[in-house]
Amino acid sequence: MKAAVVASFDQPPRLEDIPSPIAESADELVVDVIAAGLHPRVRSQANGSHYTSTDELPLVPGIDGVGRGPDGLLRYFILPDTTRGSLAEQTVVDPRRSVVLDETSDPVAVAAAMNPAMSSWIALRQRVRFEAGQNVLILGATGNAGQLAVQVTKHLGANKVVAAGRDAARLADLPALGATETVLLGGEPADVARRLGQATTDVDVVIDYLWGEPTAAALVAVVTDRADRGKPLTWIEIGSVAGPVAEIPSAALRAARLQIVGSGQGSVSTREILTELPALAQAITDGMFAVGAHPVPLEAVEQTWTDARSATRRVVFTP
Repeated sequence: MKAAVVASFDQPPRLEDIPSPIAESADELVVDVIAAGLHPRVRSQANGSHYTSTDELPLVPGIDGVGRGPDGLLRYFILPDTTRGSLAEQTVVDPRRSVVLDETSDPVAVAAAMNPAMSSWIALRQRVRFEAGQNVLILGATGNAGQLAVQVTKHLGANKVVAAGRDAARLADLPALGATETVLLGGEPADVARRLGQATTDVDVVIDYLWGEPTAAALVAVVTDRADRGKPLTWIEIGSVAGPVAEIPSAALRAARLQIVGSGQGSVSTREILTELPALAQAITDGMFAVGAHPVPLEAVEQTWTDARSATRRVVFTP
């Protein structure tokens, strides 16, 4: 069968012929992959930089997808840490790590949206006690996951959604997706801090895809201008696109009722993740979120991988 194969962490995957997978137990199904997303998590898997990565090569990247098995059911599946990923014509899945989809589901839309939407959905449903009517700040709202986070938080009942990001063009599109305010993170640091502080005086939850220096600066700005520093503020660290380390001033932790939590593989159990899949998949199927998927044939994997445009598109490979 055809599959995208990573032979070196410093090279993009190449399409190769490899043996078809075999189910080795009664708990496994071989599925024909219909659609598999090129998420940032997949890129970090393929370049060996993800915190769960090992040195094992070669590997077929891909962490999730939509496929159909011998039982005839359409499934969204999440793979365990494996070298036999979803960027292939077939893969092996554990049905317990999947959700059966309605036949009206668009496999490409589901494959494009589930992983990035899951980051904010699970954070708000499993890592914190988010309540309808609370106010949310999203740092990194112009990225693919951030754009979906705007929609997810609004769908889950947020009152105010402050979207902050560096891409002015994408930022301008976010009010149509549910953002009630936007903050441009570009420009002089003092101006950014002022804009951010003024927009977040009553924020309850921060969903952070940035980390690094932008988070350190944003945290100071949010805490400094907080209307009531005794009001709980939960900062959820999900991504680190701006850097793996953030120098958080100790005074910020003492000057406000602030807690910082992480949400990701390890801090959320597989059971908790699987609990949330049916409702999220149904919301995507029902068209609750604008997805904007960009389907690409699997044979174009090498060219697509190195195409700068693929970093800002929700690319979905279709074997």
